Amino acid sequence: MDGPAHSRNDINPSLDLIGGPFAVIESDPGVFTSLVRKLGVRGVELIELYGIEPWAMDHINPYGLVFCFIWRKDIHRPADFDDPAAEKVWFANQLSDDACATHAILNVLLNCPGIDLGPELEAFKHETEHMSPVMRGLAATNLPLLREVHNSLARPADKRAALNALAITTLAAQKEKEKKKQKAESSKSRPTKRQKTDDTSPKKGKGKEKASKVNNDTDTAEESYHFIGYVPAHGKVWELDGFKSGPLEVGELPTFPSSTTPPSSSKDTGSDPVEWRKLWIDVVRPALRMKMERYGGSGDDGSDIRFNLLAIVDDGYLKASDSYEFLKREKASLEKRMHEGWKEKVDQSLLASSFTVTEGPLLQKRAPFMKDFAARRMERDLKIMQMSQSELNLAWEACIRDLMAASVTLEDEIAKGSSANFITRLHNEGILNPLLDLDENGRRKKRTMATATGSGKKGSD
Repeated sequence: MDGPAHSRNDINPSLDLIGGPFAVIESDPGVFTSLVRKLGVRGVELIELYGIEPWAMDHINPYGLVFCFIWRKDIHRPADFDDPAAEKVWFANQLSDDACATHAILNVLLNCPGIDLGPELEAFKHETEHMSPVMRGLAATNLPLLREVHNSLARPADKRAALNALAITTLAAQKEKEKKKQKAESSKSRPTKRQKTDDTSPKKGKGKEKASKVNNDTDTAEESYHFIGYVPAHGKVWELDGFKSGPLEVGELPTFPSSTTPPSSSKDTGSDPVEWRKLWIDVVRPALRMKMERYGGSGDDGSDIRFNLLAIVDDGYLKASDSYEFLKREKASLEKRMHEGWKEKVDQSLLASSFTVTEGPLLQKRAPFMKDFAARRMERDLKIMQMSQSELNLAWEACIRDLMAASVTLEDEIAKGSSANFITRLHNEGILNPLLDLDENGRRKKRTMATATGSGKKGSD
């Protein structure tokens, strides 16, 4: 059943109007980080948070949050969605069952300022700018890039399950349609019977049976997890739930010294966006606490605590690489300004470390620079030019200490990325399934008679 899915890649994307289903993917920060990177988004990653208190959130400066919980029907008044500012928020309804995390991440990303979305998502955002939430959801569901990237992160078994579910649903709908058609035809040909005019009330036993049936259906209902997003945009913090009719206001953002509102798009300029990214967490924290209490509890009284909170933050590798390159160039700039004989005046242990701190195979890979790298470097060089020789020596020692810490951080980020991509690399190279004794479709291999006979002969010898 994987054949047609592979042949879909040969179809012209402009003719792919419907596409296939979305398969279930693992709820993991590494998987979602791979998702946004394959979509063309640069400079961000998703990390998991283990609390909503200041010690767990205030230091990460997130662009947005993605919250996962066990879904139950939530009731809101229509007036809750009548905020005029909500029309400026990019919001799409979720129209596919097994892509709620992908749609929640998409809703958050397209409202985050300062993020490089890539050409494909930028074009998609521009094309759907004036659409309704339902039409945006339909456009997102039928976007070939989104569906192909999403399904590329799913297991083969989950892809087959999605196709089987689609086939079963289609056949069930067709049977229901034929059943209604046959019922309509039979009702026309058969003469109508006289209705029974009995005013007696229905038996109580049937009512109890019906009530018990409803209760059993409710009790045996399958639990389903749902993902929603939280993002600051246009002076307010919004809850973006694809099952609701529109964005729901969480609270207003505080005023800023340099501007009345934070930037609302990646094209805006002005104050440092990191400043307002630190402030909006205080606004969203009470909303998260209320959501957890409504759909579960604290866990102290035996209540449900099956939640998952993800944050969209700056890419740790890019930050570490930028800091390392910045300090590496500062070291060279300081040494150019220092007079002859400066090596005898600095800490000798730091001097010995300075020869190896910029070496190593992992440190030779250079990531793209941040947008403000040159401006920060120029500002720092101007300060270095005004330093005295004693100040240059102290600045050099501080630079080496920071450079040693930055090199360790960068090596950790590179090692973390290598270990995270190890399983994916094995799968892409076709090595993972043989190691797990699985066939090419991810199913466990059936032992043949020859294998069983051979093992039996070996044991008898």
